[in-house]
Amino acid sequence: MIVDPPVLLCARRDGNMNSLRRGFANLHTLIDNHAHHQHHHAAHAAHAAAEHGEQNNNLENHGGARGAPTGAKAAQQLLHVECRVVVATATRVKIHISTVDAYDVRKHCSTQIVKRSEDGELRASLSCSVNCKLQHHSRMEVRVYGEDDLRSRSTKSCLGFTSFSIRDLLRSKEPHCSLKLRTMDGVSEVGEVKVSRLQVEEETEDKSPGNKSSVLCDALHGSVQDKENSPMMRAALCSQVCKLYRFQTEDHRWLVVREQMSETPLSFSLPKQLLSALIQEHTDRVVEVKELGDLSPHWDGLRQDVIAHCNQLTGCYQQTRAELDKLSTSSCFKASSSKSDRHLQFIPTNLHSQRMEVAGPDRSGVWYEVITFGAPADHHQAFKHGGLKRLLSKHADHRNSSVRYSREESCRAKELLASVAQLQPLVFGLAEELLSISVEVNLNRLQEVLDSLKEQTSLFIHAIKDQLVKIALLDMHDQSTSNDGSSHVHSNGLLCEVSPGDQEGALSPRLQEDAEYSEEEWDRTWANVGKSLDCITAMVDRLQRRERLLREQPSPELQEATGDSKSQNMASPSSSSSVSSWQEQLLPLVVTLRDCVREAVTKARAAMTFVVLQGAVAATVGQGPTQIVQRRHAVFSQGLSAIVCGFMLKLFGGLEDPEFLHQLHSVGILAQFEGLLSTYGEEVGMLEDMEVGVADLSSLAFAITEAESEQPDDLLPTITGTWGSFVVEVPLPSDTFRSLPQELQAGRLIRVEPILFNIGINQHQSLAERFGDSSLQERVNQQSCERLKAYCNKLRDKLPNMAGIQSLLDLLSSLDRSMESKKRKNVGVLWIAASACRKVNGVRLTSCKSAKDRTAMSVTLEQCTILREQHALGQQHFSAALDNMRRDGCRTENVQKNIGTRKFAFSSVQLLTFPKLYRPPDGSYG
Repeated sequence: MIVDPPVLLCARRDGNMNSLRRGFANLHTLIDNHAHHQHHHAAHAAHAAAEHGEQNNNLENHGGARGAPTGAKAAQQLLHVECRVVVATATRVKIHISTVDAYDVRKHCSTQIVKRSEDGELRASLSCSVNCKLQHHSRMEVRVYGEDDLRSRSTKSCLGFTSFSIRDLLRSKEPHCSLKLRTMDGVSEVGEVKVSRLQVEEETEDKSPGNKSSVLCDALHGSVQDKENSPMMRAALCSQVCKLYRFQTEDHRWLVVREQMSETPLSFSLPKQLLSALIQEHTDRVVEVKELGDLSPHWDGLRQDVIAHCNQLTGCYQQTRAELDKLSTSSCFKASSSKSDRHLQFIPTNLHSQRMEVAGPDRSGVWYEVITFGAPADHHQAFKHGGLKRLLSKHADHRNSSVRYSREESCRAKELLASVAQLQPLVFGLAEELLSISVEVNLNRLQEVLDSLKEQTSLFIHAIKDQLVKIALLDMHDQSTSNDGSSHVHSNGLLCEVSPGDQEGALSPRLQEDAEYSEEEWDRTWANVGKSLDCITAMVDRLQRRERLLREQPSPELQEATGDSKSQNMASPSSSSSVSSWQEQLLPLVVTLRDCVREAVTKARAAMTFVVLQGAVAATVGQGPTQIVQRRHAVFSQGLSAIVCGFMLKLFGGLEDPEFLHQLHSVGILAQFEGLLSTYGEEVGMLEDMEVGVADLSSLAFAITEAESEQPDDLLPTITGTWGSFVVEVPLPSDTFRSLPQELQAGRLIRVEPILFNIGINQHQSLAERFGDSSLQERVNQQSCERLKAYCNKLRDKLPNMAGIQSLLDLLSSLDRSMESKKRKNVGVLWIAASACRKVNGVRLTSCKSAKDRTAMSVTLEQCTILREQHALGQQHFSAALDNMRRDGCRTENVQKNIGTRKFAFSSVQLLTFPKLYRPPDGSYG
């Protein structure tokens, strides 16, 4: 049977040696709670008990037999403490629980720093296992410290305290007791503390499960201490809230289940980085197009469009970034009530990691995680005109067709422009120097200059014969033909009548008159440069041979022809007429070379300017109005934080799995987004936003790097790259990084395959299915199904021996059948897709409008389904376990922190339209 005790809520506890020092620093305040005669009496009693081998007063005895009068082992106790503090002088506090007895002061656990809630109170909950030898007369003390004085731990820094007797708690018929939290002088009341107890196991010595119960709890707490407090986990998670359950399996053994919900610092850190990257990208693009120099009116109008577009986005993003910087550095959470705030447009709504650790008698703790967040959508701009999918479609219908070039092609074009600008003066200068040397008839010097000219001209030809130039020239001709006679109003108000000759340097006049532009024309252009150089080389060779012959055997005819007495005084045997002949013969060839180079430069520069400008237009104005672009960036940002958090948790959990690491660098990682949005009303726009946002994440890649240190800031992920090619670098500690496969250490990118399955489950979906249109949902699911199968096929090809590959194929077949059934509110599609995602070690993400109500129903159902299918949870206990998690689990805390109440925002009428397994228990909604 499922025990229905108060479910435990715990926060992350300290796991380092500092606790010992803090315990001693606090000893002088704790010891005042005990009288000196009690010390003497407890010491005498403990000595007598040790002599007789009796330890009946112990709550827990490690390694020894327990002497309970009934013959049963004393059960391990888990204490749950809920604290509510009302202190006007503190905005953030930290809460400690310690045990005081005659011999020892032992600190059990403490919360992370707790922030003041919207109602002005500070609330925190935590749990601890009583795993030291506590006596019935021992007392436990709860102390609250202000954040500013946490290091001193002095009496002045203590805002409030209370204590209670272990004996009174155990003898109480009620499972919990309420205490007042008072100042150190006992005068003022500053809050209240509620303490509950949970007996994890109570069985006789004869039953083996009873012998294992403490082992399960110790393993559970070991994972809390060691793994959850690791530097890597602190970089990914914060403000953790935990619940502990025990559930009975089909073979009547016990599962200890730890449910953990955590915020993440990535909610704010990654959007800030993304904003900075976008600001830098648009700033660089403005500089890039300004460097193109003088352009024709039409092209200059396009440049002004790009500059205006970039400046508008840059100004908006700088303002948003400044507003985010004003927030506290510890901000990790955006409540659902703030989803429409303009300055929080890039922040994911209600982003949490929902994790579950399961420990049973025959296995250690196993983790399962789901990332929950509000559907990535732009609530600030709202959905009056639809979401991104519809808005982009309208923009595509109205925009003029333009040539698109990739970011890599734009970069190549800029490099080619720089090369041409560098090589053209060198070629011209060497050609001029060649003519000057020809006057001196210095054969050696002439050959040196010719060799240099040949080298630089060869480099010039190699640069301009790039295939990109030919493609761009053809595109320019096609666009000038299609735009002939059209007009366009640019952002600067200029009305341009576009004509074929309006594009600067686009084509020669002869080619512009041709109806067809031959692609061989460009090949002839750069080939002419080489041929003109060959002519110069041949002429120089002929002149040099002639000069050598004259020096060896002077020709009488030549001497007769000169008839000039000055020839006797010259160092060279050549006459003035022969020198003049050299210049006259080289000059037209050099002029031809310069003309060919100039023509090639003109065309290449025009083509590369076209590429750079069209690339800038496609990346800015071509994406739509700034409102659409900003919306797209904001939706991407929300999904980015969620998927990075999920990837980090998946990576941290698989560092010791060679097959998983091989999968990362050979296939990539699957990210399965589960949507619960209806296809009715404004949620249609949300789904349209989410569809585009998830698709944009396919351009994302991960890289694993070595962290400089294990400080939290050095372990935070960073973003590099530009829009459409962002790379998230995830740092790992040195020892961990060096244990990775060489491919990952070398920086191989880990690609992301995002898919989205959506099934609406609320009353609006009922209206859509009966009277509206659900084709958007069907299309999204069908496309994602195809991408899922493609990923699985690739995985099967790369890792044919992967465990469970056959069951994966069965799941895909079941998914096909489920989708073909056309069943209303077919949540089976979501279940199968989630199972397939877990089978391939993918990242699971679940969303509804704000991730607090429908999402809570989904993740709790998924958790209980995992317990039933993977851990043999008794079928007869499934519904009770589901109700437990929904009534008292972490998701009630999520509702509390979002809207200030622990009840889900459902009505009884609404729930009649929900699938049965998505309905919360009575009393948990309203």
